[in-house]
Amino acid sequence: MLRKEIFMEAYAMYFIDLILHLDKHLPEIMMAYGHLIYAILFMVVFCETGLVVTPFLPGDSLLFACGALAAAAPEGMDIKIIVPIFLVSAVLGDACNYMIGEHLGMHMIKKNIIKKEHVDKASAFYDKHGHKAIFLARFVPIVRTFAPFVAGIGKMHYLTFAHYNVIGAVVWVFLFVGGGYFFGNIPAIKHNFTLVTLGIIVFSLLPVLYEFVGKKILGKK
Repeated sequence: MLRKEIFMEAYAMYFIDLILHLDKHLPEIMMAYGHLIYAILFMVVFCETGLVVTPFLPGDSLLFACGALAAAAPEGMDIKIIVPIFLVSAVLGDACNYMIGEHLGMHMIKKNIIKKEHVDKASAFYDKHGHKAIFLARFVPIVRTFAPFVAGIGKMHYLTFAHYNVIGAVVWVFLFVGGGYFFGNIPAIKHNFTLVTLGIIVFSLLPVLYEFVGKKILGKK
């Protein structure tokens, strides 16, 4: 029994690591599951953007890693397939999150199903940037998951939400998948992927920084 418990614990730890660092395990998953990798990628991005209980899933780094893998092994991962998959899953994920916020948001907060501090952070982000928060949130981990949820709670007009949702998804997917495709296999990047991941997070915050600095400058004027 003890050996079985140790095995189950080790398997659980491996599975958690696999999910949290899917970008690093892509080659072995692709080898094990073949074309089912596309369904897995769809579900990961959909859940990362569409379910407020899974903000920990990889986002920016996963898109970048997929782009790099598509360039290095096009027979295993076709960029003409992953780009539409990511676009559809990102748009549907945000739309789902909006509807969850609209219909269940306040109930989930009252029942402590989700962390209130994450909602407060997204709310502050939304208050600061207005409708553009839906676009800008695409580039901020954690906030990306909660901004559509908060928009749903606030009853943001759906056509306005959908406009920024689609534009944000297109820019997000093409920027990070394209970045991985064209630069991900450069040796210095390939062999320092942890640092690259941190760089991706910093880079993803640039639109928000630009928005903040722009308002400061205009405010001074």
